[in-house]
Amino acid sequence: MQLKIEKSKIYKNLDILDDREKEVVIGRFGLVHGGDERTQREIAKELGISRSYVSRIEKRALMKLYHEFYKVKK
Repeated sequence: MQLKIEKSKIYKNLDILDDREKEVVIGRFGLVHGGDERTQREIAKELGISRSYVSRIEKRALMKLYHEFYKVKK
């Protein structure tokens, strides 16, 4: 149940990410309806980039989402 809540929070905030970040996050966490989670290696192959670059994109996207979730509301 907690996982569904977290996925829902991520899905609602995808608009703060650029297109490539969205694509990586959606693929990694299976956010498309009924989608399966995929590995960084699978995403890298699909996008034609290295696995390490997928890792950097994912890290950057997750940091953006983290800051969005926990920013102080004024």
